[in-house]
Amino acid sequence: MYGAKALIPVEIGEPSTRYTQAPEESNEEEMQINLYLLKERREATLIRMAAQKQIIERYYNRKAHLRYFKIGDFVLKKVFQLTKAANAGKMSPNWEGPYRIRGIAGKGAYELETMECKVLPSNWNHVPLKKYYL
Repeated sequence: MYGAKALIPVEIGEPSTRYTQAPEESNEEEMQINLYLLKERREATLIRMAAQKQIIERYYNRKAHLRYFKIGDFVLKKVFQLTKAANAGKMSPNWEGPYRIRGIAGKGAYELETMECKVLPSNWNHVPLKKYYL
């Protein structure tokens, strides 16, 4: 191409001494050893992954400030941009409520109800909630 000759590398054109001196039996033995060691490597990798997950979990639990509420507590719910009224400006309230904790749906998830005992349709995470003091 462009006036230069195409050259073939020596390894492709002629077999190397490493290739010619390796018998098939030793190749089979090496393959069996590699297959045997593959199981051990997988087990070691799984152990390392579990240890790494534990380290990440400890770091998260140290930094996270989880808020736990009891049934009957009053909370305010954060108003998100999607749930704001269409003509609400920057002076609109950031929190709405109060709501009462009706039940605990899971770790950090709560069922809410209004003061008129109307149940909200979905469960709420503890992050957009804050305690309301009467």
